[in-house]
Amino acid sequence: MKPRYFPLAVFASLLCLSQSYTLRSSVSWVVSSNNVDVEDADLSEEVAPALLVDGAGLWKANVLGNSLETVGEQVKPESDNIAQLSSRLFSYRLEKAKKSGSSPPPHQETARTARYIAHYSDWGHLATISTLDKIKGLPFGNIFSVSDGPLDNSTGVIYFYVTPMDNTVADLKSNPYASLTFSEAEGDFCRQMVYDPEDPRCARLTLTGKMMEVAPEELAFAKEAMFSRHPVMAKWPVGHKWFFMKMDLIQIWLQDWTGGVSLIPLEDYFKAMPF
Repeated sequence: MKPRYFPLAVFASLLCLSQSYTLRSSVSWVVSSNNVDVEDADLSEEVAPALLVDGAGLWKANVLGNSLETVGEQVKPESDNIAQLSSRLFSYRLEKAKKSGSSPPPHQETARTARYIAHYSDWGHLATISTLDKIKGLPFGNIFSVSDGPLDNSTGVIYFYVTPMDNTVADLKSNPYASLTFSEAEGDFCRQMVYDPEDPRCARLTLTGKMMEVAPEELAFAKEAMFSRHPVMAKWPVGHKWFFMKMDLIQIWLQDWTGGVSLIPLEDYFKAMPF
């Protein structure tokens, strides 16, 4: 064989050998699943999205429904559906999201909108004045699971289940006043309407008040409110000395449309119903 034909012969040999192998993606996916053998998994472009999104056991919080559901069902790729399948790689499926309760109230009904957000939000951002050495006296924000009552019993009073080990709780011992912010972006409405979380039509609610420990006569309801919405809390380690707190409201700030914000009187807020 002449030297100039040697490279072609080698290339042809490699092509023949490659027929018995599957080309793997060079990307390393971090997958954790009891049902997927990662070492032998097919990471081709067609299958990788299904493996990452469905096989990895990712979970999506459906806030309005207060339930967890898998991101999607097992996907069976088809050769003529590659583009559609690949588009799911970094997106959540929203079409199967369960709805609980009614749609958001009309934006003109500000008190009812505030109660709706407070009731159907499972978590919020609590801002306190920090006691940490390097940021003492500065604002500090933290995420907390919350509940204003079981899904069928809204009170408008926000309950918390906290531990003294949390920096925020230390802040509250020094200064019990705090602000709790919710965003309608937590649910499905803003996504379905394609509203950015900062779009004023994607409602934002900030409750400001004094944080206090729940009194003994109110403990039973606080426990029902929190554990019915966050059942895993009942199994949290008792060594962390968890206890219940609530916010005694001072101001209710709402932006749910263009043109300004609403300061809702406490009486109107507690009279309104979110359902």
